[in-house]
Amino acid sequence: MEILWVLIALLMIGFVLVPFMRRRRGMIEQVPAGHPDAADPANYGFVRQEELDIRMPGPDQDLLDVLDLVQRTQDYRAASQLLAGTEAEGELRWQRVQAFAGAAALELQQRPGGVSETPGGQWLRVWRTEQPKDAGGAAVHAEFLVQQAWRTATPGTDEFRIIMEEAKSACGEAALLAPGDPIPYIVELSVARGLAYSRPEFEQLWLKILDRAPAHMGAHLAALHYWCEKWHGSRKLAYDFAEAAAARAPQGSLLAAMPLFAVFEHLPEVNLVSGFYQSEVVTKAIHGALYTVHAARPDDPMLAHVRHLLVFFLVRGERWAEAMDQLIHVDGHVGALPWTLSPDPAAEFAVYRALAVAGYEANGGSPATLPH
Repeated sequence: MEILWVLIALLMIGFVLVPFMRRRRGMIEQVPAGHPDAADPANYGFVRQEELDIRMPGPDQDLLDVLDLVQRTQDYRAASQLLAGTEAEGELRWQRVQAFAGAAALELQQRPGGVSETPGGQWLRVWRTEQPKDAGGAAVHAEFLVQQAWRTATPGTDEFRIIMEEAKSACGEAALLAPGDPIPYIVELSVARGLAYSRPEFEQLWLKILDRAPAHMGAHLAALHYWCEKWHGSRKLAYDFAEAAAARAPQGSLLAAMPLFAVFEHLPEVNLVSGFYQSEVVTKAIHGALYTVHAARPDDPMLAHVRHLLVFFLVRGERWAEAMDQLIHVDGHVGALPWTLSPDPAAEFAVYRALAVAGYEANGGSPATLPH
């Protein structure tokens, strides 16, 4: 009989802990077909899961056209021209540098090359060889090396350090080619995290960015990682950094949403606190992000990043109508936090979207009542 009671106790513990373990970092398990929560997002005109674009957080047709051309022809010149015509200090250029570097890294991963096969991403090598003074190509190459380090090596190993040191040198070369360009220094923020720069070293690097682009949100998000508890800072340092950025944000700047990203970076691995997503800290960060979304320019390249993170928190907080309001603006593209942390970003996004639709309808909502 004692053995029976032990087995029953273990079974009950399993029922309690397994759902929580499935929610590590807030990720939700797939909603099965036929489940009462599996409302049909297609009724709202949302894009089918298999058609979701995982490359970018929002639309950039010029970038998509150029990426398609470069990958189809393996000719880098269209990429060079696009970056040369993109404002150096703006968020859009940083996103395009990341996209080109990511495309080259993914190509190399898919086609590592061999005796009779040209390795993927060869167009980037040709770009650097034929146009060594091209600042755009230099920045893409530096970011490519950073992404390679994180994709193919383990932090702390010799292999990781060797690639990161090469990336650091590439950042220096890119900075010399374009002295006023913040992008090489923004790329180096990830190097600083990987190579564990001391705080004085990191702050010196950060000052170079502030001199060139003080309101650059992409730079602030990259710097936030360094200050996080899991890297070289603490929860307090990360929150202080985010709140200081929000406090000095210019009118209409999405920097006011930084505290929400700080909260996300410090979510508990397993959440055992009922109502955590309705807590004061989370609610305050959500409200700040919602305010800045409404005040931002509709064409701000970082707007989609904030909206995607809001979808995550609003669904978790069971604020269904507000989640739906964000979804109608970002649906179709899922290349942003938190979805990119999942092995299948499109599937992860689709689960949250289905839950938002189900919650919205359970509270009287319908396609007819959703404003567009």
